[in-house]
Amino acid sequence: MHIRSAVTPVADASSEGPDERMLAAVHDSALAIVPCEHAYMRDVFSPDFYARLLASMPARERFHDLRHKDAMRADGSSARLRMYLYPEQLWRLPAEQRAMWTAVSRTLRSGALQEAFKRKFRRSLEGRFGRSIDQLDFYPIPILVRDQPGYRIGIHADVPAKAITVQFYLPRDGAQRHLGTVFHHGRSGPDAERTVAMDFMPASGYAFAVVEKESWHSVRQTTEADGERVSIMLTYYVQDTPRAWIKRRWDRFRSFFGVGPKG
Repeated sequence: MHIRSAVTPVADASSEGPDERMLAAVHDSALAIVPCEHAYMRDVFSPDFYARLLASMPARERFHDLRHKDAMRADGSSARLRMYLYPEQLWRLPAEQRAMWTAVSRTLRSGALQEAFKRKFRRSLEGRFGRSIDQLDFYPIPILVRDQPGYRIGIHADVPAKAITVQFYLPRDGAQRHLGTVFHHGRSGPDAERTVAMDFMPASGYAFAVVEKESWHSVRQTTEADGERVSIMLTYYVQDTPRAWIKRRWDRFRSFFGVGPKG
């Protein structure tokens, strides 16, 4: 059984920054509990801001390959290109692009946005960590992603180092609607065939709390006809031990030199 999420047209809005619009999208999203806690967000950016964002896409040379087994193609190249949206990375961009992506980065890394997602997934997070969300503080890692034809990722629940996974979709129109992430009721057997798909639509996105053996999801392999699949990944990482706290910041330092974690 396959269920496709409903999508409504993007509403008109005046030009504005990403802050309030993105927060409103999180607050207004409905919390689904099947097959795991997740939310689908609409109108994440205003139409004007979204058009300017797409026009400000950084050049290919600003991205690096993700060397992950699911992303590797037969010729040895990677089907996933990514660029970290840290301020120290963005200074290399032309001025107009830098201003646009700096505004987005600031919102993605903000405490207000993290709080909105923590409250959205309160039940799952408090159940997993055994304490109030007010005592939880995660490390946000924002990445601009360009998936090339042939990209896929098998059914998985995300590693325990992740607390919340968010992806904002950046297609130009609705032609790539079928390329969204798919949630599964299980990893294998009949449960793997029971799915809920997220529509890959302009200025939309989804988020879920990472729960072991529960937050199963995948992306079906894309084709040449599908074209490039562009999105923003925002991952909130656990940093509840000194070692984890140091690792998050060490990884950020290394990313400045083009060295990043595989996942």
